[in-house]
Amino acid sequence: MSRVAKQVVVIPAGVTVTVGAGVITVKGAKGALTLPVSAGVSVAQDNKQLQVSYADAGDARTRAGSTRAHLANMITGVTRGYDRKLDLVGVGFRAAVAGKALNLTLGFSHPVSYAIPEGISIETPSQTEILIKGADRQRVGQTAAEIRGIRPPEPYKGKGVRYSDEKISLKEGKKK
Repeated sequence: MSRVAKQVVVIPAGVTVTVGAGVITVKGAKGALTLPVSAGVSVAQDNKQLQVSYADAGDARTRAGSTRAHLANMITGVTRGYDRKLDLVGVGFRAAVAGKALNLTLGFSHPVSYAIPEGISIETPSQTEILIKGADRQRVGQTAAEIRGIRPPEPYKGKGVRYSDEKISLKEGKKK
């Protein structure tokens, strides 16, 4: 039996959950998110709780656990939201938000412009910090990974775009 799928998801005040045919919609203060429910998995809502159940066929058990985890993440996203912080390490590395684009100067011969996806807000508290916020956990993480992928930290000096909690183990330089 799946231990994750057995746990109920508590719906806090201010959040409305609509369970439809194959789709679950969660609405809250930070926005609205939808989740398609795969075959063999069913979600029941009673009072202020969601219960995930599954049929004993195929891999429905693993999908039920994933569905329950996604529902919990969606409820957290529409109430508190998610954020991810990136740091720019390097001489002359800068970031600035201009309209619907994030302008990055990362030591290339040209500036890089990253289009901000829908449902994501990006702030730059300083020139070397990027703060990504949103209600969808997957989209916030994917946006952070795409920005980091423009110039990932290199292993010798550590220059590049890194997560704020990331530890870079530097390699030793060439010996004489």
